[in-house]
Amino acid sequence: MMTLAAESLKGDPTFLKHVQRRNWVSLALTSLGWVLTVAALFPLFSVLLYVTIQGLPSLSLDFFTKLPAPVGEQGGMGNAVLGTLEMVSLASLFSVPIGILIATYLSELAAPQSKIAFVIRLGTDTLAGVPSIVVGVFAYALLVFTTKTFSALAGSGALAIIMLPLVIRTTEESLKLVPDSYRDGAYSLGANRFQAIFGVILPAARNGVITGALLAVSRAAGETAPLLFTALNNQYWNVELNQPMASLTVQLFTYAISPYEEKHAQAWAAALVLILFVLVFNVGVRFLLRSKF
Repeated sequence: MMTLAAESLKGDPTFLKHVQRRNWVSLALTSLGWVLTVAALFPLFSVLLYVTIQGLPSLSLDFFTKLPAPVGEQGGMGNAVLGTLEMVSLASLFSVPIGILIATYLSELAAPQSKIAFVIRLGTDTLAGVPSIVVGVFAYALLVFTTKTFSALAGSGALAIIMLPLVIRTTEESLKLVPDSYRDGAYSLGANRFQAIFGVILPAARNGVITGALLAVSRAAGETAPLLFTALNNQYWNVELNQPMASLTVQLFTYAISPYEEKHAQAWAAALVLILFVLVFNVGVRFLLRSKF
């Protein structure tokens, strides 16, 4: 019936004018969407291009394998790369599981009017808005002042505090997006609450949970201020967690304010490595998840 009606209206000038106006509106909105997409991506690609042009000439194998050297000698930031990986990994081991458990409680176990859940959400939102340098000062007072030494553990603790609210909020929102039919289906098959949450609901929200964890790791890898107050820096190879440890961001900051051009070049290379780390880490994990599931 619809086809016959459309066929009968093909010769109607009013109908043709309506179709033409609809096509023009669709074309205009599609064009606007592309323009806004380019506008949104332009700053990102501009930063990537500029940092790549500035940092690529100084990026070599020595950068990843050698220690910082005095001005005039060929050096690298191998100790800073290692230190960044260690501290971010340690912070992730602490913040991601705890953040997921807290978000699971808020989304699946807490009553809608729970005062405890209200306090947790308020604290999480407040913590997410606290400047990272304030977190660094807090970690200094809590971990460095009491232990009387700067250390990788203190740096990891500061990074974990920064990561925690991001993991909690993204995981909670991802769990809320899981349809109630998943919960009803699990309970109708005889699953208890624990089995429903960890066997059905969390796997269904897997992509959102992982995205939140990746965002948190990316933010932690790019933090400088908290590490200045906690892990400080180290010019040598170090794997001792109770000792000061180098990081790419602190090394980048130190080289950027240096008066020497070759230090500036290495600072650009460090910035490029940080961007590549975040990019490769995000794309790699998403590719593995896509191929596995």
